[in-house]
Amino acid sequence: MKNDTNRQVILVARPDGIPQAEHFAVRDGARPAPGDGEVLIRNHYVSVDPAMRGWVSAVANYSEPVALDSVMRAIAVGEVVESKNPDYAEGEFVCGLFGWQEFATTNGDNVWFRHDPDKAPITTALGLLGINGLTAYFGLLDAGEPKDGETVVVSTAAGAVGSAVGQIAKIKGCRTVGITGSDEKVAACTEEFGYDAAINYKTADLDKALADACPDGIDVYFDNTAGAISDAVYRQLAMRARCIVCGTASVSSWDPWPEGPRPERHMLVKRARMQGILLFDYQDRFAEARNQLAAWLKDGSLSYREDILDGLDQAPGAIAKLYAGENRGKLLIKV
Repeated sequence: MKNDTNRQVILVARPDGIPQAEHFAVRDGARPAPGDGEVLIRNHYVSVDPAMRGWVSAVANYSEPVALDSVMRAIAVGEVVESKNPDYAEGEFVCGLFGWQEFATTNGDNVWFRHDPDKAPITTALGLLGINGLTAYFGLLDAGEPKDGETVVVSTAAGAVGSAVGQIAKIKGCRTVGITGSDEKVAACTEEFGYDAAINYKTADLDKALADACPDGIDVYFDNTAGAISDAVYRQLAMRARCIVCGTASVSSWDPWPEGPRPERHMLVKRARMQGILLFDYQDRFAEARNQLAAWLKDGSLSYREDILDGLDQAPGAIAKLYAGENRGKLLIKV
């Protein structure tokens, strides 16, 4: 007998800062039916990403805030279980913005790509072959333009994006230095992800540690944090360095706009460049990046970690878990 319910995670209150469990509710809605030109997708896994903090903020950034009393916006990978669209066949797997819910309908507008589970586990569609790997690929290679022999520094270096950045930089012949928040993650950086050096910013003198690890300066900085960590990196930039701003995890609020040390003199004197990176700008090149990432994964050049929570009931507290650094790999929820 077909299940007519649809387990959903609903945004019920607007957080001030990092979303907590009390800002969400788990409810059973009605299972949707696809209309003409639509497909019904049963989500297998949904993603937990730092960007969700911005998505639920009252202040819009690059996308409109998630509306209250609506399904939480999220990237998911799922199976087409019913199709009324000739472009999609029942049984194929697709990845896109399907939300924190069990079922979703779509006409294809919010589908990012198809995923072949025979070539890589479906979870990789949300990690190394999805948002994290794609962000690392385009951010480092397009914006960072790393060259053989250069020094690349990555903040949140053991995270799902940072670990991919470090490994891609090694593939390109760079020296890699990771900044992370625990001795365990320092070990993961050097032992699993191939960093040449890694620094625990919570216990080290960061200026000294960076100077020791980067004696010729920093050519490329992949920034996931902003704040004091980035201020220390800017002081060590080499001439004509490139800084990629991927995330601002240390910034607690956008209203009022945060103030602090300014990077302009570093940019000017060192003729450096700072550029923001947003994955949605590269959607027409996803296939290119996924093919290359999959090849590197197959030949052993890339590795990854996953931390999988069981069931949508775990979703409300998952963003807070992510920002507390409690996950040990790409954070996913098995639906």
